[in-house]
Amino acid sequence: MPRIQRLPPAVVNQIAAGEVIERPASVVKELLENSLDAGATRVEITIEQAGRDLIRIWDNGCGIAADELPLAVASHATSKLATADDLFRVMTFGFRGEALASIASISHLRLQSRPAGSDGGAQIEAAGGQVGPVAACGCPPGTAIEIRNLFFNTPVRRRFLKATQTEMGHIVEAFTRVAIAQPGLAMVLRHNDKTVFDLPASHQLVERLTLFFGHELAEKLIWVESELGGSRLSGYVADPSQSRSSPRTQYLFVNGRYIRDRSLGHALTEAYRGLLMVGRHPVAFLFWQIPCEDVDVNVHPTKIEVRFRDSQQHYRQLLATLRQKFLTTDLRARLHAPSTPSDADGERAAAFQSHESLADFLDRAPDQWDPSNSPPRQPDSPATFALRAPAQPPVTPALPFPGTSPHSPTHLAAEPAGLSSLPHVPGPASAPARPIATAPTSTAPAGEPLSDHAPAIQVHNSYLVVETPDGLMLIDQHALHERVLYEELRTRVLAGQLESQRLLVPEIVELSAAEAAMVTDHSDVLEQLGMRVESFGGTSVAIHTYPAMLANLPADRLFRDVVDQLSAGTHAPSRRDLLDSLLHMISCKAAIKAGQRLTPDEIDSLVAQQHLAHDSHHCPHGRPTALVFTKNDLERQFKRV
Repeated sequence: MPRIQRLPPAVVNQIAAGEVIERPASVVKELLENSLDAGATRVEITIEQAGRDLIRIWDNGCGIAADELPLAVASHATSKLATADDLFRVMTFGFRGEALASIASISHLRLQSRPAGSDGGAQIEAAGGQVGPVAACGCPPGTAIEIRNLFFNTPVRRRFLKATQTEMGHIVEAFTRVAIAQPGLAMVLRHNDKTVFDLPASHQLVERLTLFFGHELAEKLIWVESELGGSRLSGYVADPSQSRSSPRTQYLFVNGRYIRDRSLGHALTEAYRGLLMVGRHPVAFLFWQIPCEDVDVNVHPTKIEVRFRDSQQHYRQLLATLRQKFLTTDLRARLHAPSTPSDADGERAAAFQSHESLADFLDRAPDQWDPSNSPPRQPDSPATFALRAPAQPPVTPALPFPGTSPHSPTHLAAEPAGLSSLPHVPGPASAPARPIATAPTSTAPAGEPLSDHAPAIQVHNSYLVVETPDGLMLIDQHALHERVLYEELRTRVLAGQLESQRLLVPEIVELSAAEAAMVTDHSDVLEQLGMRVESFGGTSVAIHTYPAMLANLPADRLFRDVVDQLSAGTHAPSRRDLLDSLLHMISCKAAIKAGQRLTPDEIDSLVAQQHLAHDSHHCPHGRPTALVFTKNDLERQFKRV
């Protein structure tokens, strides 16, 4: 049996490098964090062949004294920790003392540095972990680190690197995360002698975002903020119409550090529930300022994963802040006349072509957004990021428990127990008429009721054209009615006031064995929806009660749709998710359909209810219910302006 022996330091460093340095982008990230800890206000990065041949980073930070250069490339040597207790209140980006030693063990490294006020600089070189002597050199104040031939002595790792475009995309992503979190830091990125980014320092985050994404997208930002238990949340989120097919455009920062956290990601998704279509993900740029002792960053060598002392508090804070903001923001879709992109926009788009994580931003109400009011970066410390709110009233939302919503009964106005007396909308030939139900009063801004203006007209038996004070609105009749019904059903279910009626003759439905078992397992959920179902022998079930407000729909047909929805899931959903999914389906089935002719009274009744429903700008499945055309848009299309 082989004897146990101590590994040589070079092997130890290469093992550590495998944990810290995964690819060239990891080198860029680690060195950028060192520059931030050094108090740099300007950083320049030069890349060749996506980091395989060269990575060079220069900063104008505090620099390193000549006698400390050997320690800078030694393992577990750092100026950022003194005792073990410091691990519980880390205030810097780096603290392990592993990055430079790991990089030096798998590359040819040259480190040049000159502290401010020093007459000259000094340099040290290392190759494959072999460190040379310190020598004098001429260099500007600050620190320059040059890494050549990355992974030269670990050929397997070098062979596993991806194509140049892919690796450069990862480098751009690491650069982007720091650039967004530190708008006051001037940053330059060059690749193969071409300037990819040249970002001037800015005291306003929105200016940095404008340089990344262009004016058109930056003008669609919405500011959110709140404070809870010493935790301050601030930042921007995106309009549901700007969703993405993956969550990679969700940028979350804790004390200026980019992180990934499943709990916060879930809270973000929950905040957009009912505003996004299936398979779409929201875009967000959110920043938390949390006392250092309440967050543990010493979880993983990459320092992207963190642990919170009270993760549920941050979950509730994010969920409630966003939902409250959405309820008080006009999220109706607006259709703008296309404009010719400028040359600068075209160059910027070309620069971002390979960067998959760049996002668009939220459409705020025009009277609430001013680009000049975006929050500045606080210059007190490069390791601390703070934002100030734009000039608008702060949001102080009530904070519900996880799994609840601002739509819960405690947030809703009282409503009558009886059914709506509004006109009935005729259904398709195969179904009897059904009412257009009313929804509870919303706190969302809706302006003047649309019914106060010229009567709406129906086009193609699917859309309603309505005059508004500043233009016109095109409404999808099915989507709007679906939202109205969903709000009515959801409100009554949450309040325990959903009326059901007993059928004179129970409806008998034949099911498969699996479906019958599914119905039995979820009988309590069905009863909450107003359907009391009992076994009728074998795999048959009898429906005894049915929701009163859906009495005009065939009970057996809707029940089969409910069973199909129960059987469609690939995993066991939570009770809340299941109930919400069934309410989505029921409201969709019960709503008036596209192609269905409405009478003038029915049109007026439906339009009048738009400003009464929560989130009336989107149907429960996330599709927009209406498009807004401003008068200015129309005049531009007809060449009047």
